[in-house]
Amino acid sequence: MKNKYTKNIYSESDKPFLFGKRNFKFMFIGLGLIALGLILMTGPDANTVNGVYDKNNWNEDIFSFRRIRLAPILIVFGFIVEIYSIMTNSNSKKNHK
Repeated sequence: MKNKYTKNIYSESDKPFLFGKRNFKFMFIGLGLIALGLILMTGPDANTVNGVYDKNNWNEDIFSFRRIRLAPILIVFGFIVEIYSIMTNSNSKKNHK
């Protein structure tokens, strides 16, 4: 026996996707930039020598250009690309008839 609500449940799947191919492409680019920035931030800690903790040694590499400047800039740029991918119009002019 068919329920009167069955048609409403299945008719919602006929709606078009909110995002198009272009939006998803920019989303994946943004996620890639964020992931790359996080990977560039990794490295040995301040007090490790060859992966072993040593309280008498200080590793200056934690203040490198890659960790302090480049990685955060990539992460922020990745979030900007994500915002652009969400805010941009996914429909082409053909679909606006």
